[in-house]
Amino acid sequence: MTTAQATQLRQVARTALAWASTHRADFALGEDALAADAQVNSSWKPLGELAQVCASVTRRTPPADPLHTCAADLLAFAWRQTGDGELFLLLQRLEPFATYPLEVYAALAAAGFRHATYEAATATVARTRGWQLTEQEPTRRLGVLKAEERGGVHRDGPGEQVLRRTWLGGLPEPWTFERSAGYALTHVVFHLTDWGRAPQGFPSDLTAYLADWLPPWLDTCLDARMWDLSCELLAVAASVPGLPDDAVPGDAWERIAAAQDPSGALPEEADAGDPDRYFAHHYHSTLMAAFAAALTAGQGAPV
Repeated sequence: MTTAQATQLRQVARTALAWASTHRADFALGEDALAADAQVNSSWKPLGELAQVCASVTRRTPPADPLHTCAADLLAFAWRQTGDGELFLLLQRLEPFATYPLEVYAALAAAGFRHATYEAATATVARTRGWQLTEQEPTRRLGVLKAEERGGVHRDGPGEQVLRRTWLGGLPEPWTFERSAGYALTHVVFHLTDWGRAPQGFPSDLTAYLADWLPPWLDTCLDARMWDLSCELLAVAASVPGLPDDAVPGDAWERIAAAQDPSGALPEEADAGDPDRYFAHHYHSTLMAAFAAALTAGQGAPV
């Protein structure tokens, strides 16, 4: 990695996290966070994704790094939004078989924020047949199993069996790749590598498969200006050990940087309009830009 490339990566990550910090109020939980008809995808989901990305950034950067400082500050904000974990316990009592509270909690637990009473309550529910037999798509099921581990629930789960039922785990024909498959495969990689924090032990057959097909998939997404999925694929390239140097097109980060708004926001696709007005169309891709840039920078020169 050249000095110029390392500088560009840091710039992408720094401005993306700065935008998230400026817009932290948009990540805040509203008064309806515990309501039965609350919109989880516009409340808990953004907050959980903020925590997930920042947990990985803090793990991959030294404490004195400004990226680490900003990510740690956002993590503390996210934890405060949950009432220092109390809201997870309330959610667990209101919706004992909902998995999303545990998935959000697991992201914070990965950064050291824990609530012992919530973990004990979840462990009790997780022993029920009702919890274990909840029907889920394989990729989501793999994510829940990993969230259980981070949330203190330990079992001899069917991890390998679940993995092989996912799109990536089945090594499908590469020409069947499309948007939903792309997001499925990136999340399988994130679950297996603990969001880039523990890449050891990644299955060798999946590595070989990604070595062949990740480059054309990524190039296609960049050409289509699918910035959100492109950043997720760039994070995959930085998470899986043993991929060749040409797994990422040489101009990939130049194209991401060019698509980034001066404020640091990155649209999900093409041009999604004013990021100050259209938070929902920018927040996830902006977080993914910070995530992928921090992981990629960690592969090369010290960040």
